[in-house]
Amino acid sequence: MIELRDVAVSVAGRRLLSGINAGVATGEFVALLGPNGAGKTTLLRAIAGLHGLDSGEIALDGVPAAGLDPRERARRVAFVTGDEITFDALSIADVVAIGRFPYHRWWEWQTRDSDASAVATALAAVKLEGLGDRLLSTLSAGERQRVWIALGLAQQTPILLVDEPTSHLDVRIAHEILILLQRQARAGKSVLCALHDVNEAAAYADRIALLSGGKLCALEPPQSLLSGSLLERVYDIPMERIALPDGGLRVLAYDAAVRVERPAPPERRSQAPNA
Repeated sequence: MIELRDVAVSVAGRRLLSGINAGVATGEFVALLGPNGAGKTTLLRAIAGLHGLDSGEIALDGVPAAGLDPRERARRVAFVTGDEITFDALSIADVVAIGRFPYHRWWEWQTRDSDASAVATALAAVKLEGLGDRLLSTLSAGERQRVWIALGLAQQTPILLVDEPTSHLDVRIAHEILILLQRQARAGKSVLCALHDVNEAAAYADRIALLSGGKLCALEPPQSLLSGSLLERVYDIPMERIALPDGGLRVLAYDAAVRVERPAPPERRSQAPNA
């Protein structure tokens, strides 16, 4: 599990997170929501050990993260992001195998049976089995996103952090990736995932953590968060609630001040039948 106790983070002298108290339980899928610049990626990177803390503490499965060396930390938490990663000359299998580095000393380059098994299992989980020899450069955006997730799965950590896995993806691929993350949580991982889409978070996450201005505004089940007015205040736009047949809610953001009325469709004249 992940525990955050009064966490504060600054980058380049600018305070990006402050007073964060939260937890992600074992087997739980928590979605991180918030406007651009709210601190979602910063929080993920801090948990992964890529940003130091100004104050507070992060514990991973009950162990203070500050006392872990990078290799030990990498065995506890995997951070999945496609940003700043350019491995186009590598095969899919080679990219995914990078997730096995925490299990090798720096001088150990040979592949073990456990590595091959972990890579094969990860590729199967993201439905890329049999494609390990293909170059990363030949893949679509959705396939590349699956490769990054497979890299994190091959790391075989109890904690999985994922940064915006559905950005720029079509609806079907986004659905498949979120289902995959949900299944990872059901299998016992703690999953914390930054998303932009409120309704994606509501459909798949167990709870939603809402950030604004570097502070945690809420950590609640989707139904509770969507039914209140906090989302509207954080995103500064009115939202219309839509009730689903299963009792759930979805939201539609709109601004009445700028809504443009669509013209009515032209009337279609009926044609007289041929004589």
